[in-house]
Amino acid sequence: MRSKRTIGLIGVLVLALLGLAGVSSQAIAKPDKPTVVLVHGAFADSSSWNGVIKRLEKSGYPVVAVANPLRSVSGDGTYLKSVLAGIKGPVVLVGHSYGGQVMTPAATGNKNIKALVYIAAFAPAKGESALDLTNKFPGSTLGAAVQSIPLGDGSNDVSIQPAKFREQFMADVPRKEAALAAITQRPVRDVALGEAAGDPAWTSIPSYFLIPTGDRNIPPAVQHFMADRAHAKAVVEVDGASHAVAVSEPGDVADLIKRAAR
Repeated sequence: MRSKRTIGLIGVLVLALLGLAGVSSQAIAKPDKPTVVLVHGAFADSSSWNGVIKRLEKSGYPVVAVANPLRSVSGDGTYLKSVLAGIKGPVVLVGHSYGGQVMTPAATGNKNIKALVYIAAFAPAKGESALDLTNKFPGSTLGAAVQSIPLGDGSNDVSIQPAKFREQFMADVPRKEAALAAITQRPVRDVALGEAAGDPAWTSIPSYFLIPTGDRNIPPAVQHFMADRAHAKAVVEVDGASHAVAVSEPGDVADLIKRAAR
């Protein structure tokens, strides 16, 4: 049998190691704020949320940035659903662009999700695709900016031509940063853009919308249409911001997420 002194020393050692690792008893306990789950869209990756993540963590929110596969709405939704299943407690689910399309199958029926936040994102009704919504109102110039690579199965990977990337996707981001993003962009499979959505979660979960008025991918008129249809709790316009508003205006994005979380 170990002595009380030995057990005490072990306890001190464990606490010391936790301290060195930056883990506190408060961190081990269940957080008092919802977990914010961020879902990027096409032509981006999880790093596009970096500025938003810094602000959310500074305010004490646990954050998970999901690596969206960008292969199909149903498949991507299933993957996101599995990620959400591993998170305990309330969740604020945030999608950018095509990430909003993926939130539909993933969020429906999940009682842990307390709010949906659409950042320059699709909020489809049942049967609508990203292409349907993009073309519902004039204004998108994406079609002329993309390029495609055949995948050998009849589908294609679609990306934005690097020379047109900044103008199309993030016109308000510094040129050097936009040039790097053009190289590291994640292509989306064309099948995903044409796949219809399932039952919309926004009919039963409160929604919030941030609309950049300089968006050249999803026309602002379409975003307002979706927000009105969803009876959004709040709609925030960011004047002149590009489609990559989470990169160019992370403070505005984080503020809306925190508002939804409260």
